[in-house]
Amino acid sequence: MSENINTDEAPRYSPPTGRPLGTNRYFRFASWVLIPILKALTKRTWRGVENIPHSGPVIVISNHISYADPLIFTHFLFANGRAPRYLGKSSVFKIPLIGKILAGSGQIPVERETSQASHSLRHALAFLEAGHCLGVYPEGTLTRDENGWPMVGKTGIARLAILSKAPVIPCVQWGARDLLPPYGKVPRLWPRTKVTVVAGTPLDFSRWYGMAEDQSAVIEATDYVMNTLTKMLEEIRGETAPKIRFDPHLSDLPRTGNYKKSSSSKKKEQS
Repeated sequence: MSENINTDEAPRYSPPTGRPLGTNRYFRFASWVLIPILKALTKRTWRGVENIPHSGPVIVISNHISYADPLIFTHFLFANGRAPRYLGKSSVFKIPLIGKILAGSGQIPVERETSQASHSLRHALAFLEAGHCLGVYPEGTLTRDENGWPMVGKTGIARLAILSKAPVIPCVQWGARDLLPPYGKVPRLWPRTKVTVVAGTPLDFSRWYGMAEDQSAVIEATDYVMNTLTKMLEEIRGETAPKIRFDPHLSDLPRTGNYKKSSSSKKKEQS
């Protein structure tokens, strides 16, 4: 039976099944291939696993520093009882085989920075209504902060949390960009990379319930999310984050995609 029953204006999804919860044959195939590779390439430190609910709707959020993040984060969740769903950029779904596995495992493509992007909220709510674990990167793309600190987040996570009232588990990870540098495509094979993933206690959005359309409220709630992730990351790194968080709205850098590649292209055009 197809997991996605209806992808029109009101999408509906089947409840998660299997062990870990949410697993299907595509997810199992990917895990058989990728988990041994991840174990060979990384030394993992996982903390706070008791904060990941083993059933029921849940939103798990994390900072975003490398293309390796989804693999490492999914491994963390999968090994601790949940096979998550993501709303990912549509271009990845166009890659042969990878796109088929992503779609088959229940992931949903999103046309970022377009009018279609707003549809992602409906799909996210439908996943949660069905009882799935939904993975979200609040920044929406790799952080533009040159030192890897969380940047200003998108307000979608706040609206989702307020509307769904599902538990939101903050997670942070560090080390992935040593395995695969930002926008890099070739991982470091040796020595094994130390990777840390920590899950915190649920965030409390109750003060903003009923305010999903209040722009100042969702901005405040989004700041609450990013402040929490930043503080958790400070503990892992043993460093202090900049007092002023990088804001992509105030930057000339493109909002999504490989900004380093874009900058290189512009330099070549000007030369």
